[in-house]
Amino acid sequence: MTPALQALATQPRGVPWPTTSWPRADLDPRVDRAALQELLDRAFGDVEPDDLERTNAVVVVQHGAIVAERYRRDVEPDHAFISWSMAKSITSALVGILVRQGRLDISRPIPVKEWPAGDPRQRITIDQMLRMVDGLRFREAEDLGNGNIRYYAEDESDVIPMLFGVGKDDVAAFAATLPYQVEPEARWNYNSGASNLLSRLVRDTIGGGEAEMRAFMKRELFDRIGMRTADPRFDQAGNFVGSSHCYCSAQDFARFGYLYLRDGVWDGERILPAGWVDYARTPSTQSDGIYGAHFWVIPGSLGLFYCSGAWGQRILISPKLDLVVVRLGQTSPHKVAAAVRYCKEVIDTFRPTAA
Repeated sequence: MTPALQALATQPRGVPWPTTSWPRADLDPRVDRAALQELLDRAFGDVEPDDLERTNAVVVVQHGAIVAERYRRDVEPDHAFISWSMAKSITSALVGILVRQGRLDISRPIPVKEWPAGDPRQRITIDQMLRMVDGLRFREAEDLGNGNIRYYAEDESDVIPMLFGVGKDDVAAFAATLPYQVEPEARWNYNSGASNLLSRLVRDTIGGGEAEMRAFMKRELFDRIGMRTADPRFDQAGNFVGSSHCYCSAQDFARFGYLYLRDGVWDGERILPAGWVDYARTPSTQSDGIYGAHFWVIPGSLGLFYCSGAWGQRILISPKLDLVVVRLGQTSPHKVAAAVRYCKEVIDTFRPTAA
């Protein structure tokens, strides 16, 4: 049985929405200040820690205001960093906006022009791609244990040729070549190709190619929540590389997380459809409780769900603590467990505020 979801809080009275700039506030006196300071000092010291390696930015938002923020010496607050797979969650939000507008139904099969009539892949729904239970083969990385991963070499990988090799000029067309492996819903398998097919679906639903896709992203998402540094990248075929490539500042990534903390509502206007955030943070049984719909889930009392990218990029959202934590850096894949542990330790300093 899926545990009950933690309730999402509404905007605190008297706190302005961070559309133009983030409000600032002092730390709640119940926060373990000494432990938080030690964590920040360690990550941003003159010598990069061997396990965590480089951390470029940490931003912590509680109750709608920035309460902690730190940057590497040569990094400014408006410096934009690549999302890597945190872009998947942005792709999911774009799908959600079209659902709210009545232009997509996620229960329907995803239209993929490369799949011929009678192809078993034609049964795969948009929902199944969002939850990564689509049944397609996709080879990206293997679990080394303790939270560390190893990306497959190019001759074994699907993600490397898609993003950097033969598929880079049309990532969606490459993803459309992924073979059917098992029945949809039979298993969970992390699939960056699915994200790029979903991104192309958004573009095709909007119509007008890359220019209209850019305009839609800016008008319907980025501008509405104040993500001024957002810089989505497109391939030669006009696809937003929705699996991996959106640059943003740490504060703007925090705005995206805050949209989900506030149930898809921003300054009184609904951006994501009602229930979309709950859908995103409800784990599929096939994922052993760790993955929802293009969002990761951490089971436990804090209700944590998060966006995750290679090299330790994270946007963590805790409804119980009314908290968003962003960590951007460059931690080697075989050491990424250190970044996971670091984010957990930051969140743990705020646990006393749960009461």
